Formats: sequence, C-alpha cells, structure tokens
Amino acid sequence: MGFLKRTHSKFDYQPRYYKGEGNPYKIEHKLDQFRTTAGKNKGLKGKFSDAINDLKNSDKNLNKTLLIIISILVFIFLYIIDFDLSIFKGN
Repeated sequence: MGFLKRTHSKFDYQPRYYKGEGNPYKIEHKLDQFRTTAGKNKGLKGKFSDAINDLKNSDKNLNKTLLIIISILVFIFLYIIDFDLSIFKGN
C-alpha cells in the first residue's frame, strides 16, 4: 500500500558559486524566530499548549492598546451608519 504513504520532498537548492552562509533561497517567514509555535514539529498538542502559554504570558499593555483601538473603530463605525449614540447617555 505504498500509494497511501506520501512523503513531501523539500526544495533544497544550493547555488554553485555562492560563498555566503546558509542558503540565500531559503523561504522563511520574517517573524518565525520570535514565535514559539513555529519551526518545531511537535505535533498538534504541543503547538496548542505553546499557543496557550503565549496567550497567558502576553504583554498586558498591548492588550489595552488593542482594546482602545478596537473601541475607537467601533464608535467610528457607529457614527458612519448614523447610530443614535445618545442611548449611552443618561437623562
């Protein structure tokens, strides 16, 4: 049953006259070096637990900034669609 098992071969081209370090044609995302879930092939459970740990140890200032930006965008959207914002004010 060899046709059910498929292995994907990696593209590993090395130029003939290149004298630098590593492969200049290696495709890698710019932010992979900062991610804990990228690069290591640990399986789905390991990646999920790493993502949960990153979420628990995230920067609190970033979360506040993101919340402020989202709230401003929501209020701009409500203003554009002529939503009556006076319901948020008391008499």
